[in-house]
Amino acid sequence: MAKFYITTTLPYVNAEPHIGFALEIIQADAIARYRKLCGDDVVFNFGTDEHGQKIYQEAQKRNLSPKEYCDEYAVKFDALKAALNLSYTNFIRTTDPDHVEAAKKFWGICMKNGDIYKKLYKIKYCVGCELEKTDSELEDGACPLHPNQKIQINEEENYFFKFSNYEKKLLELYKNNPKFVSPESKLNEIKKFVEGGLQDFSISRLKAKMPWGVDVPNDPEHVMYVWFDALINYISTIGWPTDMKKFNNYWPVIQFAGKDQVRQQAAMWQSMLASAGLPYSQQIFIHGFLTVDGQKISKSIGNTIDPIKTAKEYGTDTLRYFLLAKIHPTDDSDFSWDKFKEAYNSDLANGLGNLVARVAKLCETSGFENSKAVNPEEILSDEKLQKAMNEYKFNEALFYIWEKITKVDQFINKEKPWILIKTDKKKLSEILAKCVNEINKIAVLLIPFLPETAEKISKQFKGPKIVSDQPLFPRTT
Repeated sequence: MAKFYITTTLPYVNAEPHIGFALEIIQADAIARYRKLCGDDVVFNFGTDEHGQKIYQEAQKRNLSPKEYCDEYAVKFDALKAALNLSYTNFIRTTDPDHVEAAKKFWGICMKNGDIYKKLYKIKYCVGCELEKTDSELEDGACPLHPNQKIQINEEENYFFKFSNYEKKLLELYKNNPKFVSPESKLNEIKKFVEGGLQDFSISRLKAKMPWGVDVPNDPEHVMYVWFDALINYISTIGWPTDMKKFNNYWPVIQFAGKDQVRQQAAMWQSMLASAGLPYSQQIFIHGFLTVDGQKISKSIGNTIDPIKTAKEYGTDTLRYFLLAKIHPTDDSDFSWDKFKEAYNSDLANGLGNLVARVAKLCETSGFENSKAVNPEEILSDEKLQKAMNEYKFNEALFYIWEKITKVDQFINKEKPWILIKTDKKKLSEILAKCVNEINKIAVLLIPFLPETAEKISKQFKGPKIVSDQPLFPRTT
């Protein structure tokens, strides 16, 4: 049994779970379920990023301690597991004691290896990104991702990580592993960034100004910069440094992240791993951003979409289907309620749901009994499905499955089995056997994407008797 480790980024707990992050974790869940279905021993990591200036400020606004604030939001993010039917095995919080100790240990190793030093510096800083910004990264003096937040000018003594030491090593990593970052456009983006020269980055904050963070070892005046601390969750969640057997079993990892995280995940984190003497990540998959009706998702505009509420109203598998089938895996895509409802009615209600209902009714009316079981291994060895999943092309995988649904529908329309109920029961049985077999195969293929629906279909069609049931996707307006 092969070991397989996959992780999302950890959402920052300064806002409610949103549709953009639901996209990332549902994509990762589809891969995790697929690999488990293929027989792998899967660790799937998720959790919450809980330190830093934004958290500290939000907690102060609400007269809460930072930990009380984080406790409240951690519950909301863990609620995604039930709401979106997620299969993650690990839920890590960066305030967990084991993670805090791992971060301190990691710092100590990098310090011992000569990659951490202290200096006085002055920077332009975006609180929204929790990142330093150069003039070239700003538009009209503002961060393009957070234009309504004023850029801060910080001058203080901080610890720095020698990012500049890893320029050559990173370029070698990208050259030797052309699929290290997917899609290729994002690999080219990070290569260009590194080729432009790396600047050492700050990895601490003065505790007197910002006390909410992991204490820097042997320096009570500083706490770790949130990015340095948070990235270490990818190794602390699988036992580093206390359970090295477990760590070595599962590392390296496949990481899922948004397009605003390329620098942090594909360069900063990889340099940190190299400094600590640890292997690089296995691969980093970068997805695009979601807009809503052509506009950036924004609280001020009022176009945020609550994935938990949406899943409750329309069904978890409806949301999963739309995000996996109708949203491009890597390019920016638009969410609209018109598109969402159209996909529900045409693909789910009139497509898959109608096929299942009509075949079940024919089986019930004719008394057909199923005696043939499908072989999941044979189904999952399908080259088209494997290729789509290995390349994270979820939309192509689902398009392929829906082609199979269409073919079964076309076969039924051609053979007209409802006419044969009174005239040719032998031929009717042969037709229904083919239909039931194909539907059972489709159910297996759907497990990574629509797990609840797949289970309902398998239960209904495993036989021997097959009877009608409630519609999988009742039509809506």
